[in-house]
Amino acid sequence: MSGLKITLPAPCAFILSRLHENGFEAYAVGGCVRDSLLHKTPHDWDITTAAKPEKIIELFSDIPVLETGLKHGTVTLLIDHEPYEVTTFRVDGDYTDGRHPDSVAFTTDIRDDLARRDLTINAMAYSAEEGLCDPFGGQEDLARGVVRAVGEPLRRFEEDALRILRLYRFAARFGFVIDEATEAAAKQLAAHLDCVSVERIEEELNKLLSAPKPGAYLEPEVLAFVLPELPPDDLSEAREIIDALPAGAEEVTTRWAALLLPLGEDGTRKALKRLKCSNAVIDGVSTLVKEKAPRTPALSLQAKRLLGKYDLHTVQQLTALWSALQPERKDEFTALQKEAETLTAQSACCRVSQLAVNGRDLMAAGAAPGPGLRRVLEALLEEVITGRLPNEKTELLAFAAGFSAS
Repeated sequence: MSGLKITLPAPCAFILSRLHENGFEAYAVGGCVRDSLLHKTPHDWDITTAAKPEKIIELFSDIPVLETGLKHGTVTLLIDHEPYEVTTFRVDGDYTDGRHPDSVAFTTDIRDDLARRDLTINAMAYSAEEGLCDPFGGQEDLARGVVRAVGEPLRRFEEDALRILRLYRFAARFGFVIDEATEAAAKQLAAHLDCVSVERIEEELNKLLSAPKPGAYLEPEVLAFVLPELPPDDLSEAREIIDALPAGAEEVTTRWAALLLPLGEDGTRKALKRLKCSNAVIDGVSTLVKEKAPRTPALSLQAKRLLGKYDLHTVQQLTALWSALQPERKDEFTALQKEAETLTAQSACCRVSQLAVNGRDLMAAGAAPGPGLRRVLEALLEEVITGRLPNEKTELLAFAAGFSAS
């Protein structure tokens, strides 16, 4: 055990303290310890203890307890409306389905519990009483910037094939190198990803593509089994384009588009549908794939035409994608984006719905109802966005009268 100190949030410290006071070892475990050692703010604080679930429920009878996973030894404590998962030390049985243990058995040794975890950097535990428990060298791997499997890599990936994608996701998240033996095992067993649900695969790919520079971690030998539609020869260029795009979960749609660009709109839709992505994601990515960069600047007019088809966020995604695809035109596309932002802020007329007249106005002025009204409105919009007419009702009605007469 190490003498290192980690500052625990008050609810976590309270849970650990009560368990210790009642004679049970207890630790913060996993990602919260890893992130703390990297001086990052953990998203969640998970706790593991020698106490069995029924004892945990008894000891915390004064606060709300959710029996979220009793089969696997997990209960959730609600403190100040925040959930804290508390799980009994356990060892896993066989993984006959390649994803989940057939059974679990409780243990009293924290080292047995940590031995079942995927990566050394995720297999550390900490408490103020015992300090850092790190039997597999996770702290050293953090310092070296290495992602390595706990124990025998082949066994870890045979147990749960999803760990293969988690390996690349964590390496990309922190910009770490992957241990040679661990990566060799991941590639060797990549075909086992066929036993993982497409929903979980999509979730991991989203997290991977959200990383700061994920290009180098898009491994062809692994992607071949999760994105078989993607030609391997196109991956090298896609990696560079993806790394040139903004990072973060909110930008993942643009990065999906860069990755799937060689498939075209129809191929992109089929690939994302197979992964059971939402309709919003499928439509968003496909829009970016199909829309081609304008050949000429015509700044204001191009911005207006784009805003006539898409919302501002989609235009921002398009200009980011085009800048990555054609870096020599980055300044041009940046200016196009700024123009779109300015036009949006000014509520400039870019769509038929923004014209100062509508179909009822035209009919009141004598226009015949029917499909011809739409053609008149589209002609009016073209005059407005090209600057030949102001978006004013009198001017538009006068033009419409002449257009209808002709």
